[in-house]
Amino acid sequence: GCCPEMYYQPTSVEEVREVLALARQQNKKVKVVGGGHSPSDIACTDGFMIHMGKMNRVLQVDKEKKQVTVEAGILLTDLHPQLDKHGLALSNLGAVSDVTAGGVIGSGTHNTGIKHGILATQVVALTLMTADGVILECSESSNAEVFQAARVHLGCLGVILTITLQCVPQFHLQETSFPSTLKEVLDNLDSHLKKSEYFRFLWFPHSENVSIIYQDHTNKPPSSAASWFWDYAIGFYLLEFLLWTSTFLPCLVGWINRFFFWLLFTRKKESSNLSHRVFTYECRFKQHVQDWAIPRENTKEALLELKAMLEAHPKVVAHYPVEVRFTRGDDILLSPCFQRDSCYMNIIMYRPYGKDVPRLDYWVAYETIMKKFGGRPHWAKAHNCTRKDFEKMYPAFPKFCAIREKLDPTGMFLNSYLEKVFY
Repeated sequence: GCCPEMYYQPTSVEEVREVLALARQQNKKVKVVGGGHSPSDIACTDGFMIHMGKMNRVLQVDKEKKQVTVEAGILLTDLHPQLDKHGLALSNLGAVSDVTAGGVIGSGTHNTGIKHGILATQVVALTLMTADGVILECSESSNAEVFQAARVHLGCLGVILTITLQCVPQFHLQETSFPSTLKEVLDNLDSHLKKSEYFRFLWFPHSENVSIIYQDHTNKPPSSAASWFWDYAIGFYLLEFLLWTSTFLPCLVGWINRFFFWLLFTRKKESSNLSHRVFTYECRFKQHVQDWAIPRENTKEALLELKAMLEAHPKVVAHYPVEVRFTRGDDILLSPCFQRDSCYMNIIMYRPYGKDVPRLDYWVAYETIMKKFGGRPHWAKAHNCTRKDFEKMYPAFPKFCAIREKLDPTGMFLNSYLEKVFY
């Protein structure tokens, strides 16, 4: 569980430094939390907890360079309107925006688009306070090694104070979704990736059904295909009731997946809006999620193997959708996309009315397939990997460890989640 002994909400760099001094003096662990969105225990501690929510200002907007410097505790929800005012936007965003800038980069949050890296690749500079209260200014040109580690920092290098993000001019996106089949999308992956800047697809387990989603720059005025009846009455309330029913009759799940595809995903749909309104969507369900990145060229084989596994074990149930997204490789040490273009394959089990649905068989089979195809788990999601796994997965793992040990020799910023990673 997560029962910090002390909870701090600093409002200034000085106050952060005081908390760290106290922690050194009393030999306490320290964890910085952001929006608290990660389903893994990456931000838990029984020592001191620092919540950065009050350090949430926009510090500087450089119109020439299109760069914005923010305090690490700012929520993306609050950053969007500020960027709108200056005619700027982030070129890519994850699905959720009530998360902090520091947390988004630290956990390796991503979206989709083979020309786009994970969100941390938009960071051009950051400042970091280390365990001994020293502030490091990091970028490609100063403290470059720390910068390469700190963009996906897992909260274990120190306290991220400020972040400078590379923006782009404000833009609108059109989203088009249309039905397809698993065979079609896997046989023509390259052409889909070329056709749409932010391409993703949803596969409905226990079927051949796929919904393809294109998002691309547009000049069209905002328009929406959303309706309360379809999105809520059907897409949420009815679905939750049927999923709950299926906890007594698991054989219903395949039928539910196919029924909802027919009901909600067989018509072509179009909508457009400001980029950040299209990227983010509301996650209505309590759910368990796994999200691993595999080399992009293994997409087809891995998905077909997941499908074959479900066919071979009719007792294993899988809720829809399996969401498949694509991300450009980067050079951030612990980025799941380190040195390779990647495919993220996100699986989900909903918890209708909070009820847990047995998911262990599905989880284990999925992890086995992901590992087989060179997968690396999303840091903020549940997974069962330990240091041995990470040493195999990440060529730069020893380099990150060396930087971490140098910046935090006493392990002030570790917790039980991170001890599994580093020990």
